[in-house]
Amino acid sequence: MSILRSFRATDLLKFNNINLDIWTETYSISFYLNYLARWPDLCSVQQAPNGRLMGYVFGKAEGHNEEWHGHVTALTVAPEFRRMGLGPKMMNLLEYVSDEAYQGFFVDLYVRCNNHVAIKMYEGLGYSVYRRVREYYGSLGSGSKDEEDAFDMRKPLSRDPMRRSIRANGRSVIVSASSVS
Repeated sequence: MSILRSFRATDLLKFNNINLDIWTETYSISFYLNYLARWPDLCSVQQAPNGRLMGYVFGKAEGHNEEWHGHVTALTVAPEFRRMGLGPKMMNLLEYVSDEAYQGFFVDLYVRCNNHVAIKMYEGLGYSVYRRVREYYGSLGSGSKDEEDAFDMRKPLSRDPMRRSIRANGRSVIVSASSVS
């Protein structure tokens, strides 16, 4: 049995088993510390009974007016702990805090278009594609631009009962990375 708890600065010294994965974007220590200082309630970690970190989520609150929302900056689970339901647990907590504490209209995230497992998980949690962002991720040198595109996925929260933050045809709406703030 694992526990879901707040991410602590000392966890940055213990999360290499999670970050050493092709799907995970790794940021600088100052980036993570900035999130922990500004949005500590949107940063959590799943921890095994032996103290090993299993996964984490980092989020923030941003936007203006009806675009005020929770944003998932990073959600990752170590490969050996995948398919145990940890991602949805961490997402549920981030969504709850985005809704109750920050009173956001929706939660959004960016996911690589070729990360089919993650997309399926997010769709199962109620997210839908809002738009496709061309060349959102830096090139891996493979020569294929499409694999580095991202889907901007969104899920409406309780402040958006009319579901204005989502659209039905999101996969056909294509924007450039430079147009995304």
